[in-house]
Amino acid sequence: MALLSESIWKEYRAKILQFVRSRVGDSSIAEDITQDVFVRMFQKIGSLKSEDKLQAWQYQIARNAIIDYYRSKKPLVGLPELPQPEEDAGTKAQKELSECLLPMIKKLPARYQEPIIQYEMDGKTHKDISLSLGISISGSKSRVQRGRAKLKEMFLDCCQFEFDHRGQVTDYQPRQKSCKDCN
Repeated sequence: MALLSESIWKEYRAKILQFVRSRVGDSSIAEDITQDVFVRMFQKIGSLKSEDKLQAWQYQIARNAIIDYYRSKKPLVGLPELPQPEEDAGTKAQKELSECLLPMIKKLPARYQEPIIQYEMDGKTHKDISLSLGISISGSKSRVQRGRAKLKEMFLDCCQFEFDHRGQVTDYQPRQKSCKDCN
């Protein structure tokens, strides 16, 4: 197709220029965009399916060029620095209570201490615990479960807790000034 001959340029240039100028307002910018439209037409002439649709195709390229112009003018705005989330009361309470955890575990009966430490703190499996302590896997599970129940009892004797809807500690108040299980 020899569509982009000089006659096509002369025939459509004025119409495209007027179309672009009406949308950008500045004649020199409109000239640049119009020039860009014809460069794009030359580059993409293979995508035109029918000569009957040449005018609609040109205007679509012009619209896209205008959109590209306005996008390039828009300054890129960086995202604002987000403030660091404040530590909520629940996280603070959990950190404070975690300091009491090891002293309380050490006050558990000996048969519960080691399974709790290995499972909860060392991340070992019940199989590994059963092998290291010479007990069955179900024995390991029972000792961890009973140890947790005893720890819960010790914490509830020591402090009064507030929980959120998921059961997470949000706040606590010691029942005495100095908890015998924490110190």
